[in-house]
Amino acid sequence: MKIKIFTKKQPQIATLDFVLGLIGSTVEVTVDRPLNSSHPKFDYKYPLNYGFVKGLISGDREDLDAYIIGEEKPLKDFVGVVRAVIHRLDDDDNKIIVTRADCEIDFDLIKKMVWFQEQYFSSILYINNEQIMFSSVAKN
Repeated sequence: MKIKIFTKKQPQIATLDFVLGLIGSTVEVTVDRPLNSSHPKFDYKYPLNYGFVKGLISGDREDLDAYIIGEEKPLKDFVGVVRAVIHRLDDDDNKIIVTRADCEIDFDLIKKMVWFQEQYFSSILYINNEQIMFSSVAKN
């Protein structure tokens, strides 16, 4: 298993095309919001482990965010396979879905696990060579 490594010395800009190219690749995720931790600004807890891929710079000029699905305990880091991409249409911040290689996921599971946060955005989910409109919300 070859892990794709990105560094701060030579960061990679995570355009949508680049991120879509990561599907099926193995990446290392640094978890900064473990399972059941509280969001630092908003009033909710994370129902999964959430982190980022160091050195892979997203549109918000921060490291690319990653939802980790299928892990039942809080983590500090995780090596897994990129299984899907969430492309936010109203926010310049793509997200990747990462799992163990043997973890089965589908649209319904992804939506269930990330809806706590993604419900506030209009997005397209890229999974299994499909594009699925993920959420569409009215902004106040």
